Amino acid sequence: MTEIEAALIAQGVLYCGVDEAGAGPLCGDVVAAAVILDPSRPIDGLDDSKKLTEKKREKLFELIQERALAFAVARATVEEIDRINILKARMLAMTRAVNALAIEPHHVLVDGNRLPELQMPATAIVKGDSLVQSIAAASVLAKVTRDREMLEMDKRYPGYGFAAHKGYGTAVHLEALKALGPCEIHRRSYAPVKALLTES
Repeated sequence: MTEIEAALIAQGVLYCGVDEAGAGPLCGDVVAAAVILDPSRPIDGLDDSKKLTEKKREKLFELIQERALAFAVARATVEEIDRINILKARMLAMTRAVNALAIEPHHVLVDGNRLPELQMPATAIVKGDSLVQSIAAASVLAKVTRDREMLEMDKRYPGYGFAAHKGYGTAVHLEALKALGPCEIHRRSYAPVKALLTES
C-alpha cells in the first residue's frame, strides 16, 4: 500500500483508482476505467492487468463489477485520438471515467505521472497499477473491455488479426496493413498508418 493510500484510508477519504488501456495500439478507442473499491468486500489477486492471464482478468472483471462500491468505463474515440493526440485522449478518457462514477470520490489516484482534468484532488502514482488495488481494478476493467471490443472488430474487419494482437503493431498486423490498407478504426495519426496513407 502506498503512503498516500494509507493516509486517505486513515482520514476516511473516499477515493477511486483510474487507469486506461490502449495507448499503444494502432487502432481502436482508448478505454479508461475508474473504480471505488469496497473495503468490506476485498478482491484477491488484483494486479496490473498486463501481468495477469486473460483467464484471470476475465474472472476479476466480473468480481470487480460485483463487489466495487462504484465503477465506470469511458473512452476517447479514434477520431479524438487523431485530433488531439493520444496523451490528451488518454487524459480525456480518464476524466470521463471519473465523472461517470455513480458515487463521487473525494480524491483520485491515477496511474502514471500525469493528471487528467478533475473536479477533485488527485495524485499521480507511477506504476500505480501494481501498487494500488483500486488502480489495478481500473486497469483490469479497461483492458478487458478494450480486448473484448477488439474481438468484435476482428469479426467486423477480418484479415487484420485484431483478435490475436488487439491492435498492437505486431509484424502480422503491419503486414496486413500493407496488404489491405487501413480500415475505419485505424489511427491515422500513428506513424505506420500515416506512412501508408502518404504512399497511397
